Amino acid sequence: MSLELLLLLIALVLLAAVVVAKLGDRIGLPALLLFLGLGILLQVVGPRIGLPVNLTDAQLAHDLGFAALVLILVEGGLGTRWDDIKPAAVPAVLLASGGVLLGIVVQAAFGRIVLDLPIAVAVLVAAIMTPTDSAAVFSVLRHISLPAKLRSVLEGESGLNDAPAVLLTIAATDLAMGRSQIDLGLVVTGAVIIGELVGGMALGFVVGSLGVFLLRKLALPASGLYPLASLGWAVVAYGLGGLVHVSGFAAVYICAVVLGNGKLPHRHATRSFAEGIGWVAQIGLFVMLGLLSDVTAITRYDIVIGVVGGLFLTFAVRPLTVLVCTAGAGLGKREKLFLSWGGLRGAVPIILATIPMAAGFSNATSIFNLTFVAVIVLTMLNGPTLPWVARKLGLLGETDELDIEVAPLDRIEAVMVQIAVPADSKLHGVAVRELRLPANTSVSLVIRDGRMFAPHGRDMIRIGDELLIVTPAALRQKVERRMKLIGRAGRLATWTELGNRRLADRG
Repeated sequence: MSLELLLLLIALVLLAAVVVAKLGDRIGLPALLLFLGLGILLQVVGPRIGLPVNLTDAQLAHDLGFAALVLILVEGGLGTRWDDIKPAAVPAVLLASGGVLLGIVVQAAFGRIVLDLPIAVAVLVAAIMTPTDSAAVFSVLRHISLPAKLRSVLEGESGLNDAPAVLLTIAATDLAMGRSQIDLGLVVTGAVIIGELVGGMALGFVVGSLGVFLLRKLALPASGLYPLASLGWAVVAYGLGGLVHVSGFAAVYICAVVLGNGKLPHRHATRSFAEGIGWVAQIGLFVMLGLLSDVTAITRYDIVIGVVGGLFLTFAVRPLTVLVCTAGAGLGKREKLFLSWGGLRGAVPIILATIPMAAGFSNATSIFNLTFVAVIVLTMLNGPTLPWVARKLGLLGETDELDIEVAPLDRIEAVMVQIAVPADSKLHGVAVRELRLPANTSVSLVIRDGRMFAPHGRDMIRIGDELLIVTPAALRQKVERRMKLIGRAGRLATWTELGNRRLADRG
């Protein structure tokens, strides 16, 4: 295939995926499932029109899949607020580690006792199917307004459970191929998995903190270089994780979280760039998995095992792991029910199913096929109904914090703070002069409905406005705190804050 034809094919697939994503949004189906269908369509139609698009190399699919997951984790991490993830850290880590282990035990027991699978195969299938998928979780949660802690638990779990799932699938593959036995070796494997997860998180925090320090100090010649630098730095964390034998997935996710919360210049542009890269990675990942699958080879046995095993995973295993791992985490019954339903499966189980294929396991094709079936069934079951479940449980409608972006003004010691006013913000109806910003700080421009104007003191702020505030660099954090306070408490925020302080002093 010539380079011109290859580029044309890639461009056409991307454009088709964009149309498919819009179609999925309109009919209520997850776009990722439609990307998978696009890959299957290309696999069937491609050879008939002379396009060699079939993918048969499981090892290549495994490597490309891992690369796409790294980019998806970067996007998810950059968009995660540190204040949201801190209270969610413990349940997220427990679900990503202990939850995966418990889920494998229960699912393997079901596979052995009910589905009559050989014990080694039951353990392998359970290891492949148990972890949630970051691509599916990040994609679906974009469209649901959830409480910050609940969203962060789901995103943190999906961002961190890839690492233990990979190691457990490798161990289960060795078990199924007779390279190891069920003994204390698995206990040692469990300890290694937890150690690598914790080590990856620590490495990600250190690398991310160093990246924040460097990117704050460096004045790059173009604003477009900041997104590239952030993305590249996060991928460095993944590579270092592999070199020092800790979880690269945990490292890249935590590094991206630290970078996303590091108050770097051009944060909004960085997140927008990462979101675009994330979409490209998701499209490529699911189209590739569609090319790898062979729907004509799926047997009735694969369908039955995939459907029954997937339903048991959703209605029994997932609720049990949520109940155990979130005990004492401050989550109510409604939140736990949503977490139970929100354990989305997607690309990760299918990618994990390529591990036994690449290792040459005799039943690997059947395991891949039943995993493929289970993912499709669960994606169609959970994905479209997740917003409905959130609404029925009364979990919709929490307002996000102000979206604040900062850009340095190189010639003077000042910064331009860009603030987007979200729905239900108490900034709505506040006059510019009522903001009472620090000295030498001014709201220089308001963007409303695509129209720009320089505001006067009597002009009112409205929902959907974007404010451009110029302030001395030393006062930036004070300005941000002030705007967030008014966003939560309204024009009387200063008096409320002073009254609370006086009451605290008297007490």
